[in-house]
Amino acid sequence: MNEPERTCAHCGGRLSKWRVPEDTSWEEEFFLVCFNDDCSYYRDGWDWMKENFNQHVSYRYAISPRTGGTHMIPVWSDEATRELIEDNEDGGGE
Repeated sequence: MNEPERTCAHCGGRLSKWRVPEDTSWEEEFFLVCFNDDCSYYRDGWDWMKENFNQHVSYRYAISPRTGGTHMIPVWSDEATRELIEDNEDGGGE
């Protein structure tokens, strides 16, 4: 399979290699994730989750390099899960 595009479908920002945490249901070792805090997918997710589930959380856009499938990574703050970024050489929106 060809390597997926390393840009976010929502903001055009570069995606960062992000290590998938242990003890998840995902089989991948890593995803490519958008960490641009101005990304509409992330920014609008706060309101959507509050309106639909009464939760103060959002999500970040992610791509599986293995399958090319897209995912949402749940986050509870701007800084949540950033410690799992393995590279940021392509920007990652920061």
